[in-house]
Amino acid sequence: MSLQTTTSHLSTITKLEVFRIPPRWLFVRVEVADGTVGWGEGTLEGHTEAVEGAFLELKERFVGWDADNIEDIWSHGYRARFYRGGEVLMSAIAGLDIALWDIKGKTKIIAVFIAAFYGWIGGDKPHDVVNGAKSRKEQGFTAVKMNGTESVAWIDSPAVLEATIERVAAVKALGLDVGIDFHGRVHKGMAKQLARRLEEYQPLFIEEPLLPTQAEEIADLSQMTTCPIALGERLMSRWDFRPYLERRAIDIAQPDIAHCGGISELRRIASFCEIYDVALAPHCPLGPIALAASLQVGIAAPNFVIQEMSWQMHYNQGADLFTYMLNPEVFSVKNGHVEALTGPGLGININEKLVREASEKYVHEKAWRNATWRGEDGSLREW
Repeated sequence: MSLQTTTSHLSTITKLEVFRIPPRWLFVRVEVADGTVGWGEGTLEGHTEAVEGAFLELKERFVGWDADNIEDIWSHGYRARFYRGGEVLMSAIAGLDIALWDIKGKTKIIAVFIAAFYGWIGGDKPHDVVNGAKSRKEQGFTAVKMNGTESVAWIDSPAVLEATIERVAAVKALGLDVGIDFHGRVHKGMAKQLARRLEEYQPLFIEEPLLPTQAEEIADLSQMTTCPIALGERLMSRWDFRPYLERRAIDIAQPDIAHCGGISELRRIASFCEIYDVALAPHCPLGPIALAASLQVGIAAPNFVIQEMSWQMHYNQGADLFTYMLNPEVFSVKNGHVEALTGPGLGININEKLVREASEKYVHEKAWRNATWRGEDGSLREW
């Protein structure tokens, strides 16, 4: 018997909406028959229109379903199709899934749960990171993440290595812990040298030292260095993480809740990683809904270590982390930590009026796209 034949009238999904808003986010609103509203986030940076299209298909499927049957909805959205997975579908499912958990927490009058946080410094081309690090320290952070390099050739000058080391050393001199994001920009020959040089500075992690298509090479690199290897923002499900875990390639998993299918899949990935003694540090350079949902999973995961947040991040042009929140104080950073969210649902309140107004304007603007980088010889480089 289908679970949908037992639908409670009060929890029937009556409306599904998406809102494209600045700076580059996609919010999802789900309403059920008793008027309860849940908010989710399905942001996929640079591919907003594709996720909107996927969400239209989910809307056709799930209006009229029981919002309480989250597992059945997730499984149907993922499995009841011949072609499945991928960034676009998983981001659409994530937005819906997070909103359903928000509703569940509100209708059951429970919170869906002190966690360590880090802030971003610098931009895509990291200059003047010291001033950024000082600002983060004044804001209460004890750890930061920074881009490790600018665009890099397959084999580049030793000056590239020295520039990275100098920036990391400058931040460490301020007494901050630092994670170093290579963004998949570095190739194997350079990654080996960088990892060994960075060991002296004991980074929290080096993130995406190679492209996530190279599980074998990342596993090899992991055996060469004492630096913890972190990766996961471009892995969309527990199946995507499997080769990295089986090869003992990573020390820290960084799934992005808005990309990997939402709360339901993130908690499964967390449990999967725990079996392999791999820590959890959810990726989240996105909006407040994704951050709140990530924190709820992190609080409940024994292998959770630290959470990324996008407050005052360089990508946040036109809006920032707190812009659409009615209770931004819940993300106050003190001594590098944020208290657990204890309000109903996800624990945050969204300004729906402002979201609708912003979306009406932003939907007519050109959607955000990442930069295209080329070397001096005109060859395409990783962004």
